[in-house]
Amino acid sequence: MIQLNVGDVVRLRKPHPCGNYDWKVMRTGMDFRIQCLKCSHQAWIPRVKLERQIKEIITKND
Repeated sequence: MIQLNVGDVVRLRKPHPCGNYDWKVMRTGMDFRIQCLKCSHQAWIPRVKLERQIKEIITKND
């Protein structure tokens, strides 16, 4: 299980339709709320799906 906190920026494997790969974690738990850094679109995604889609953690907010 990947340890993610609110404020972390992650790069996903597939791009958002706007063309951006980077997302900011807005809420954690069983489901995550993430926000696109280019167009500010927010999406809810289950933890298991998000962990599979993460390519790398860009910035870590401790």
